[in-house]
Amino acid sequence: MINTKKFRRHSCIVAVFYLVMMPFTSIADVYNLTVDKVIIDTGKFKKQGIGYNGASPGPVLRMEEGENVTINVTNNLDEMTSIHWHGLILPYQQDGVPTISYDGIKPGETFTYKFPIVQSGTYWFHSHSGFQEPDGAYGSIVIKSKKREPFRYDRDYVVQLTDKHPHSGARIMRNLKTMPDYYNRQQQTITDFISDSETNGLGTTINDRMAWGDMRMMPADIEDVQGFTPLINGKGPNQNWTGLFKPGERIRLRFINSSAMTYFDIRIPGLKMTVVSADGNNVRPVKVDEFRIAVAETFDVIVQPKDDKAYTIFAESMGRSAFGRGTLAPRDGMVAEVPQLKKSPLLTMADMGMDHSNMKGMDHSNMKGMDHSKMKGMDHSKMKGMDHSKMKSQVDPFYAPGSGLTPNAGKDKKFLSYQDLKAQKQLYKHRAPTREIELRLTGNMERYIWSINGKKYEDEEEIRLQYGERVRFKFVNETMMSHPMHLHGMWSILDTGAGKWNPIKHTVSVAPGTTLYTETEVDAPGQWAFHCHLSYHAASGMFRKIVVVGGPKSALLNSITSKEPKV
Repeated sequence: MINTKKFRRHSCIVAVFYLVMMPFTSIADVYNLTVDKVIIDTGKFKKQGIGYNGASPGPVLRMEEGENVTINVTNNLDEMTSIHWHGLILPYQQDGVPTISYDGIKPGETFTYKFPIVQSGTYWFHSHSGFQEPDGAYGSIVIKSKKREPFRYDRDYVVQLTDKHPHSGARIMRNLKTMPDYYNRQQQTITDFISDSETNGLGTTINDRMAWGDMRMMPADIEDVQGFTPLINGKGPNQNWTGLFKPGERIRLRFINSSAMTYFDIRIPGLKMTVVSADGNNVRPVKVDEFRIAVAETFDVIVQPKDDKAYTIFAESMGRSAFGRGTLAPRDGMVAEVPQLKKSPLLTMADMGMDHSNMKGMDHSNMKGMDHSKMKGMDHSKMKGMDHSKMKSQVDPFYAPGSGLTPNAGKDKKFLSYQDLKAQKQLYKHRAPTREIELRLTGNMERYIWSINGKKYEDEEEIRLQYGERVRFKFVNETMMSHPMHLHGMWSILDTGAGKWNPIKHTVSVAPGTTLYTETEVDAPGQWAFHCHLSYHAASGMFRKIVVVGGPKSALLNSITSKEPKV
């Protein structure tokens, strides 16, 4: 959890003299990382990838709040690299985004990061160059709080998830550009058509298929990329990462979703999970049976297994195409039953912001206000007849009522909702925003172009914020995909209706066809990245640069001429 008073004190000093004016009373520590080519073994396939200190994932960097860290990063690759410290509050020059923060790290060179640690909690780090992160360049960060935690635990494990694909990131991007459904292995078949016709009637089924066809999309368009193997701490389901415990102990599990594209639904059959932290910030404890973790989010949970037996950590992808599996056990070698994947969900018209819950007998070609004949190519930024500004505000965990994607933990089970999250302590004074900025999340699935306000990164100017203001961001998702939006360098206060107890996050997931609001205290001078954290969406254009003007020595801002994102 961040100490905001301390951060504000540092932000005025560090932005100008961050290398020479560190507080003399703080702890200093040095960390060394090498960026290397590695072999990744998923248990199903082996591939060459990129890692840190000879492995993927890289090491767990354990820090303490109040440290001034020095991190030496040596690039052993034959290409440029970078490291972004995801969720850490630091000077923008240390944020690790080529063309925005710095130039990157050349082959054979060592770059030294230096910044103060002004927060505690669970975070992670990854490359922000090309597709190095999907290729394995990621690791975790655990920061010990200076103060006593408001919850108790006996053991502490990082549970870092990713979606490892046999294809390289660059090859996946090329294939998606050539054929957007290249990796969609759950497309509907003639058997599905016959079954739907028997259930809903032939006319309704034909009209439904025609509507999706006119929009150049499919109800199965949930995961852009399938065919991956989920890993937990670098181990595939058959390799079974295991965390040991003694019955009765309280175990802190720090879940980090470091995937390129995959949302996971997490459950541990036989155990309740108490959520105590979201994106590094403590929240009031929430007891759940299951939760969804968007790409780039972190959630800390506490479990207390009382029996002398093993328990399965089960992480199934949102599209139910694959699962990751680990084990909590009293002894090595013990295993528990692995659940079956739930039925694959399908998108509904509710996911597009349309309430078509009563679709029987509907002639979709004449849907009021929507000219499907003009929707060829599905350019979401130009969808006719839909007032996206009036889209339903997001109230469920990630998805609107009626959506084919709304999570469901089952009868008498609790699935975590964003609305369940309330800040443990008030981190910022609650005040009215000074202005609102609307960000429409737009895209063209057929051409595999993703954008903000209908424009790709290279075609749009940066967003300029004034130091000291409080900005309200209105996210309007006009696409059929979920988008985890990550703001670098500053916190996103997620508006769940809890007022001063709204949770503080670094990544917020915006559901299909919904509107979501966040607020940001603009307290970090410099220039920052703001983007969807789905790797291939960011690379396709859903990316912006934020420039904070004013504040301490704003003249330090460098003029950036290159606008091509290095994601």
